[in-house]
Amino acid sequence: MNSNENVSRFADLPQRPVAMVAGLGLLLMAIISPFAFLNTYQNIMVSGDAKATVENIIAAGSLFNIGIFIFLVVVILDIVVAWALYVLFKPVHKSLSLLAAWFRLTYAPIFALALNHLFNASQLLSGADYLKVFGTDQLYAQAMLSVSAFKNSWDIGLVVFGLHLWVLGYLAFKSGFIPKWLGVLLVVAGFGYIADSFGKFLLPNYNIALAQFTFVGEALLIFWLLWKGIKGFDKELEKKRSL
Repeated sequence: MNSNENVSRFADLPQRPVAMVAGLGLLLMAIISPFAFLNTYQNIMVSGDAKATVENIIAAGSLFNIGIFIFLVVVILDIVVAWALYVLFKPVHKSLSLLAAWFRLTYAPIFALALNHLFNASQLLSGADYLKVFGTDQLYAQAMLSVSAFKNSWDIGLVVFGLHLWVLGYLAFKSGFIPKWLGVLLVVAGFGYIADSFGKFLLPNYNIALAQFTFVGEALLIFWLLWKGIKGFDKELEKKRSL
């Protein structure tokens, strides 16, 4: 069996278990991501104060490294979810479903590279002998830069993730088996991420955080996928395939 046949075989999996995989993957990310973010950035970063930021990293102890590991799990789950959503929306529009998947698959390595900055911060404060060539202030400043670089890199990745949600929202709107309003909310969620990312880079004092209010579509998609994974919707998809 060649690679194209393998891809076709997996892409033709029943949609009910695929919806369950996507829903569970998204739910798990929604549960574990806040813990990781709290212990690697939100409760760590003190803007303009390298000493306080480093003290927070030290105080967090192993929780900081655990947060990095959890984020790596999120990256893996993003890849799984990208595949599952591709399979789910393939009957709607194969090319656009593939585009949505590629946007999410592009976001995943950007986020993984962003995590490398957190790992660098952890290494800088590890107390290794080779770090003794740096002064305390230098170590603090570099650790601060690493934590800042993590968030900046992530913000760049969220532009790509926002594009993923735009395409996904369009597919949901056109699907015929997902409520149109949910497709609209996914597009709105994508707008929130993109607006926040550009706002932070273009406006120095930008602190609106629209994504905190526009993420509703993502949350509702999780419940919809889990519901369809339990209830099933193969007949609806068969009608879509016959069009």
